[in-house]
Amino acid sequence: MTTYERFLDLHAGPDAFVMPNPWDGASAFLLKRAGFAALGTSSAALAFALGRRDGAHAVSRTEAIEHAGLLQALTGLPVNGDLEDGFGPSPADCVTTVEASIAAGLAGLGIEDTTADPAQPLHSFDDAVARVRAAAAKARGRIVLTARTDNYLHDREDLEDTIRRLTAFAEAGADVLYAPGLPDMDAIRAIVRAVAPKPVNVLIGPDTGPVPLAELSAAGVRRVSIGGALYRQAMTTVARLGAALRAGDFTGLLGGVSHGELNALSQDAL
Repeated sequence: MTTYERFLDLHAGPDAFVMPNPWDGASAFLLKRAGFAALGTSSAALAFALGRRDGAHAVSRTEAIEHAGLLQALTGLPVNGDLEDGFGPSPADCVTTVEASIAAGLAGLGIEDTTADPAQPLHSFDDAVARVRAAAAKARGRIVLTARTDNYLHDREDLEDTIRRLTAFAEAGADVLYAPGLPDMDAIRAIVRAVAPKPVNVLIGPDTGPVPLAELSAAGVRRVSIGGALYRQAMTTVARLGAALRAGDFTGLLGGVSHGELNALSQDAL
């Protein structure tokens, strides 16, 4: 069974699965060891790791896809590439991104309706649907396509338009639908109903706060991603320990994952 088929099958199960988002080989190895069945990249984590801004076209298509391909090759797990707006405004740009992702052997990819233009952060409805339709035609049967609207991440708290977009994306051929930043469980349930039987991905949970995975499953969610949350937690640890080190306190460096553990995981991947 191919990684694409394995990834697709995960969405057909009765319960939601968690797809965490590593940013390098070591974090991917640790998440594989924890028992996850699939991984996703995070455009934010990759950009920040490279010292660049997220959501500003500062990471190229080639860099993003090579990064996702590396994590899949290292772990052998299906990897979903967070490929932002498909690296261009047109449907043809999205098709190019799908083609490159298939060529790299990725199990899945996500394309958003964002523009990277602060003055007009989202594509119009018609343009957004046309982009997904073109991407889906190329992806069908070869790679799992997640279509995403970022209304709520750009202060467009319009559930009606969010459902309109996701429903249209589903009709255009997307395999998975995703709207990060949903306000509450009622909104999540409404989206699940609207796009059924297509599976829905949520980002951690509703904005009201995390809920148990079992509750998300009961609401009909089939995939839960973490985005840049793990990376931000790692950077929080760096900031906290950095402040302690500057003050001359080295105790925070004790414990943690050992050099030997990480070395062994890396050797196992060769």
